[in-house]
Parts: sequence; C-alpha cells; structure tokens
Amino acid sequence: MRGKFYKIFKEEKVIIGAIHFPPLLGYPEFPGFEITLENALKDLKAFEDGGVDGVIIENNYDIPHKIEVNPKTVEAMLFLGKKIKKQTKLPIGVNVLWNDFRASLFIGKKIGARFIRIPVFVDKVKTDYGNIAGNPAEVLRYQKEIKAENTALFTDIQVKHAELLDKRPIEESAKEAVNFGSDALIITGKWTGQAPDFGDLAAVRKAIGKFPILVGSGAEKKNINRLLKYADGVIVSTSLKEGGAEEGEVNVKTWRQRIDKKKVKELVEAVKVR
Repeated sequence: MRGKFYKIFKEEKVIIGAIHFPPLLGYPEFPGFEITLENALKDLKAFEDGGVDGVIIENNYDIPHKIEVNPKTVEAMLFLGKKIKKQTKLPIGVNVLWNDFRASLFIGKKIGARFIRIPVFVDKVKTDYGNIAGNPAEVLRYQKEIKAENTALFTDIQVKHAELLDKRPIEESAKEAVNFGSDALIITGKWTGQAPDFGDLAAVRKAIGKFPILVGSGAEKKNINRLLKYADGVIVSTSLKEGGAEEGEVNVKTWRQRIDKKKVKELVEAVKVR
C-alpha cells in the first residue's frame, strides 16, 4: 500500500514536529500576530536544525476548543500558515482543533500543505466540547469539492482527550478508517504526553499490515524505538519543549515554552542508532 504517505515522506521512520500556536485571534490570551509568528518560527528552526522530517501547525491552546472553529481562527491560521510555509522546505500539515476538517482542508489547500490531521474520522466520541460522530463520506466529499484530493488525510482512531461512545476494539476502528480513505492512522494515549498502549499498537499493526501508522502522543527519547517497532513515525511536540510540566496546564506545558533543539536532535539520533 504505497500511497500518499510514502510520496510525502521518503525516510523509513518519520518524525513530524508539531508547532503549537498560542491562543489565537478571539481568545483573551492572544499575544498578537508578531509574537505568535516569532515563536512559531523559533520552533520551526529548532525542528529543522534538529532533523525532523516534517511539521504540522495546530491551534493547540485555543481553549475551550470549538468542534468547528469560527472565521477568526481560520484567518489566523491561514496567515500564520502562509508565513511558515515560505520559511521551510519540509512537508507541512494542518490540524484545526477540535475536529474541523473543513477548516484544515481549506487552510491546507491555500498554503500548499501536504497533509491534515483529523482527530475523529470514523469513531463516535464524547469530549469536553460536545459529542462528535466521524463522517468520512463528508470529509471526502468536501475534499473533492475544494479540489484538495492531493492533501493526505492522517486520521486518529480512538483519539485522546475523548470518551469512546461506540466502544469496540481499536483494530475495528483501524480497518474502518482504512476502508473509508485514510492515508495514515494516528494512535494516541489517553492524554497529552501519554504514549499509546503497546498492545493497541501491535493489534492495529497486525490488523492492517503495512498501512502507515503514526503515534500521535507521548513519544520521547526513552520510548521512541519501542514505538517505532510498530509505527512508521511519530507526531511529537510536548516532550521536546523546554522546561518541565506546568501544574494546572491542560496541555502539560504552556504556549510560552519553546521547542528545544537539543531534545529534537537527541530524539532523531535515537532513531538513527536503533
């Protein structure tokens, strides 16, 4: 199954760095576009210098999240995405939280992103922001409508920060996502910074064969090669930020903590010498 994932990434094992924006336009803590862009470009440089294979932009600190975001968020991410895209040759992706695949596809199309992340694609989940039922047919319809068929769909299954309403084995979600057009599956732990269950990873790998799997949370130097025994890559950010966890921070670390180039290099080197 040599699909879009392998056209984007040539490495055997892939590390994608997540650039987390601070609260954006419309949120009280929005620091302004100058600071937001400055921080994003610092993180981009740390990822590039550290040797990652791609990056993804995300409105991680827009809390409380909205299942479908307002035009201000799209405007902000579009502006920032264009600026970041001009500064890198790495493949870039888009994730609009909580589950706004239309916004992700629209922004991705406009900035020339190679992929988007969709937290809920085939499952039904309960979140702090409402219930979400995945609708892969609508995703594909909208993707075709805006002529974004070349944009790969990286889709979570049984995603973190959510309670699964249609309880079933994770390999069933995996097979359904593949059948409905996912280009890569993302498997997470239960919360930011938590790695997936290794039994789940093994079960999904057995169920879907060589189809691409990405780990979407909890990757760090000490577990990276165990994760990559089953996965084709990781999406990582929190463990690579400066400093430690901040008490009371829902995302473990704050938007003011920058990506540490040294930590990125150590993670990349750990993969190379495995």
